[in-house]
Amino acid sequence: MKNLHAILCLVFLTINACAQQTETDIKAETPTSVAYSTEVIVQDLYIPWGMAFLPDGSILITEKSGELIHFKNGNKTSIEGLPEVYVRGQGGLMDIKLHPDYANNGWIYFTYSSPEGEQNGGHTALMRAKLRGDTLIEKQLLYKATPNTTKGQHWGSRIAFDNEGFLYFSIGERGERDVNPQDIKRDGGKIYRLHDDGSIPNDNPFVDELYPKTAIYSYGHRNPQGMTKNPFTGKIWIHEHGPQGGDEINVIESGKNYGWPVISYGINYSGTTFTDITEKEGMEQPLFYWVPSIAPSGMTFVASNNYPDWKGSLLVGSLKFMYLERLIIEQEKVVKREKLLEGLGRVRNVVEAPDGFIYVGIEGVGIVKIVPKN
Repeated sequence: MKNLHAILCLVFLTINACAQQTETDIKAETPTSVAYSTEVIVQDLYIPWGMAFLPDGSILITEKSGELIHFKNGNKTSIEGLPEVYVRGQGGLMDIKLHPDYANNGWIYFTYSSPEGEQNGGHTALMRAKLRGDTLIEKQLLYKATPNTTKGQHWGSRIAFDNEGFLYFSIGERGERDVNPQDIKRDGGKIYRLHDDGSIPNDNPFVDELYPKTAIYSYGHRNPQGMTKNPFTGKIWIHEHGPQGGDEINVIESGKNYGWPVISYGINYSGTTFTDITEKEGMEQPLFYWVPSIAPSGMTFVASNNYPDWKGSLLVGSLKFMYLERLIIEQEKVVKREKLLEGLGRVRNVVEAPDGFIYVGIEGVGIVKIVPKN
């Protein structure tokens, strides 16, 4: 009788899990011909989380381990003057972005896991600084999430500027699934929006609420590790890790609730469910979701004429399957998926540089340039 009960429970759990796991309709394909080659520009990087191209063509690269590297004329130099980085689990030195007017003001923005605060552990922070020689100067802490925790998961984090100069950054829910994402009085599981000096815009959606985190722009997120401005519309796009399945692409709008963990297309890693619904009034549907999960990291649109067949596509790195995914978008809908750079390694980041070429950060390899074939 006990065995029968166990079997019935297993069948119930399997049916329940399968009901949630609707596979993505559009499958990723391998192109029949390869219209590009690859060139390793920067070698021997472990986890190159972010990169920013300076006006002289050199590159600032963040290593998750807490090192900021300046790559110039074939040489790597470690930059001094970083704040203390609390390296734990998925946390460390994360994204880096230049101010849109960097040529005139010199501001560099970066996110990192910071131990600053009264509690043990750390939380995601946003800082800006300037580079003088090989040292960061004029450091300004613009945002530090609270409270600290010793948990190692879901720090985020990516940075983007919109066409009006507002600064956006992401913080994951820090492993507090049922506490942080749906509470606008708490940090974590949010997209934040600031002026470039760290001040709060007057039109942020929750500035008039009682005791909210007024930097919050949207909520109900799990762990966004991809963020970019759509150069064709000016909107901010993100992707975020689901649990087992249910990675999402979302277009961010002011004050919107993106549902985590109330609605999801994913399930627990154990195969059980944590929610029975994939949609609910007042919660946004993703533009696209992946089942099975690809473990996305990094994203950029192709706007350059260097890749005429790819122009308008969205590029997303896959940590799990170790390829770069090209998503063909029509009217904010994914219509086709392709696998690029298969087998090179875990793709952590991808950017379109000012020179119009695509550069990809691959764990254990370095920075790889995609060179179109003539």
